[in-house]
Amino acid sequence: MKEMPALTETDLSHILEHTVNLWDELRGQRIFITGGTGFFGCWLLESFAYANDKLGLNASALVLTRDYKAFKLKAPHLATHPAIRFLDGDVRTFGFPVEKFSHIVHGAVGSAELISLDYGLNFFGVALSGTRRVLEFARYCKAKKFLFTSSGAVYGKQPASLSHISEEYLGAPDPLNVCLAYGEGKRLAEHLCAQYARSGDLQTKMARCFAFVGPYLPLTSNFAIGNFIRDGFAGGPIKVKGDGTPYRSYLYAADLAIWLWTILFRGESCVPYNVGSEHALTIAELANMVATCFPQQIMTRIMEEFVAGEPWTERYVPSTQRARKELGLKQTIDLVEAIRRTIRWYSFGGSL
Repeated sequence: MKEMPALTETDLSHILEHTVNLWDELRGQRIFITGGTGFFGCWLLESFAYANDKLGLNASALVLTRDYKAFKLKAPHLATHPAIRFLDGDVRTFGFPVEKFSHIVHGAVGSAELISLDYGLNFFGVALSGTRRVLEFARYCKAKKFLFTSSGAVYGKQPASLSHISEEYLGAPDPLNVCLAYGEGKRLAEHLCAQYARSGDLQTKMARCFAFVGPYLPLTSNFAIGNFIRDGFAGGPIKVKGDGTPYRSYLYAADLAIWLWTILFRGESCVPYNVGSEHALTIAELANMVATCFPQQIMTRIMEEFVAGEPWTERYVPSTQRARKELGLKQTIDLVEAIRRTIRWYSFGGSL
């Protein structure tokens, strides 16, 4: 596995600038993180280590991982940071460490590998057994705050009448559609979090995450924007697999980290917060935008023709009104700049 570079000072200082007033409650404390070696996890670890060093927090993180050796090859600057330790184990069966932890981030049920595989019932073993195991550990170690990285997939198919889907929408994935196990699993995991919060001793925070771009995003997985960047590095054309009409929105990962830390520290317990951008664009527009962010001319190609009269325009775009009003969160980096920063990071050594 190719070694990946650290995040830039620009990104890390930006995250700290927008979270500087949050970190004091972690001073001298321990945080336990699952999913810490993936896309979200690397941003959380980098920003945690940066804040810890800059603010002298004397905090530490313990990261559950199935393959420490592989992660050390991928990100040695994180794998060897003195404030970050690793625990080998499976999220469903890991042994409980004896230390106390004040905060827990459960992000182990990631989407990158799961969406692209025929995982069936195996997914629920991770989503349910894994989440319950981490919640049991939270109870065991007397943690106070627990962040679960959920997904916008919990809403099921976004109605055509909704340009932006809010947390009040009570739709859900079709329980008989086996292709929607990801969203159903996230819903059930959220319900477990709510059940464990009933005692009042554990605050469970829910971040319903949509679509993102930034360093560490896999370029060969099932993410359109990552695939477009990969095609651009190959000289093009950037291939749009469908007709290019679905709408998406993308938040830069530095903003994602700001939002996740804010929800963990300041979010209300058992209140879900959508995490993402409200600025919608079609997949075809996204492909053209990615193409313009490369220094050389890159062509785009729509692989399927648009069929006139289709009754449904697919959308996956959140309303972030709750996060904006209650937590003061907002998108601070526009999509063009986000794509350019991602391309620059990969140009300086990120593994394609």
